Amino acid sequence: MTNDNEVSTARRKRKIGLPPGSLVYTGTKRALNPYVSICQYDFASYQDEGLVLEEIFEVDDQKVTWVDVRGLSDVDLISEIGKGFKIHSLVLEDILDVQHRPKFEDYDDGFFIILRTFTFDKETLQVLPEQVSIYVGSHFIISFQEASTDLFGDIRERLSTAKGKVRKYGADYLCYALMDRMMDNYYHLFELVGESLQELELEIMDDANEESKDKIHQLKGSLLLIRRSLGPMRESINLFVKADSDLVEDTTQLYVRDLYDHAVHAMDMLEIYRENLIGLQDLFLSELSFKMNKVMQVLTIVATIFIPLTFIVGVYGMNFEHMPELHWKYGYLMVWGLMIACIIAMFYFFRRKRWL
Repeated sequence: MTNDNEVSTARRKRKIGLPPGSLVYTGTKRALNPYVSICQYDFASYQDEGLVLEEIFEVDDQKVTWVDVRGLSDVDLISEIGKGFKIHSLVLEDILDVQHRPKFEDYDDGFFIILRTFTFDKETLQVLPEQVSIYVGSHFIISFQEASTDLFGDIRERLSTAKGKVRKYGADYLCYALMDRMMDNYYHLFELVGESLQELELEIMDDANEESKDKIHQLKGSLLLIRRSLGPMRESINLFVKADSDLVEDTTQLYVRDLYDHAVHAMDMLEIYRENLIGLQDLFLSELSFKMNKVMQVLTIVATIFIPLTFIVGVYGMNFEHMPELHWKYGYLMVWGLMIACIIAMFYFFRRKRWL
C-alpha cells in the first residue's frame, strides 16, 4: 500500500516546472467538503451567523473579521479567498504546500505565518503532523487548517462568551491567541511522550525484547520530526517579536515575547526527552547484555561442573589391565559417590561466591 509520504512526494513532483505562485495542494488529507467558519467581533458584539464569504471581502474597519478554513483540498476555494482579500499568490502557494517549513513573513499589507502541530498516537508512538497557516491583514485574520478537525474551538468559545482579552484587541492579538493555542498543544504532546517514555522504561526493565527496540526506534523518529518543526517555529515566533509592522500593537508584542519564552521552554523539554530516549537505548543494550551474561554464566557453570566429572569418567574409561578399582566390588559405587561429591562441593563453592 502506498503511504502518505509517497503520495505527498508524488504531489510535490507535480509542481516541478510550474511558475512561482502556482496553486497545487501537496497534502493527503482530502476533505470532501472543506469547511469555512466566519465570525466578526468587537469589544461589545460577536457574530458568527449569517455571514457570507463573498460579502466580507470588503473588510469592516470597526470590527475584526476571522475566516477559518478547515481542509485545503479545494484549491479553487483557497484561490477565491486569496483574490477576495488580495493575498499574494506566493502566500497561497505556501498555504497549499503542507510540507513547508514553519516561517514568518512580513508584507506591506499584512504578515504571514506557517506553523505545525502534531497529534500523538500512544498505541503506535507515531506523531501525525498538521500544518496551520495564518494570514493577518488590517482588521482581518485568515487561518488555514490542513485537516477538517477544529483546533481553535476554545478560542471561538472565548470570543462568543467574551472571556479573556481576545475581544479587547485587534487581529494581531487573535493571531497570538491562535499561536498560543498551538503552543499549548505541544505541552500536551510532550506530556503524552513523557508517559510513553516512562512506560517504555518499565517495559525494558521488566523484559527487553524486539518490541522494545521497535518502540525506541519509533519514538526516536517521532521526536526528530517534532524537532524539525519546533525549531523553525521558535525562529518564526522570534521574527514575529522583532517584526516592525503597523499591524502589531505594542501590547501584543509583550504577549508574543512571552510566547517565544514558551517556545524556548518547549524546545528544552524536547531535548530532555531526546536525551531520555538515548538513555533508554543504552538501558536496552545494557539489559540485553545482562541477559546474555546470565545465559553465559549458566552455561559456564554447567560446563565447569562437568569438567571434573569428565576427567573422572575419562580416567576410569582407559581400560588399563592393572586398575584396582575396576575389580573392586564397590568400585562402581565409589565413582558415583566421587562424582556426586564433586557436584555438591562445586555447588557449595558457587553459592559461597554468589555465582548462583
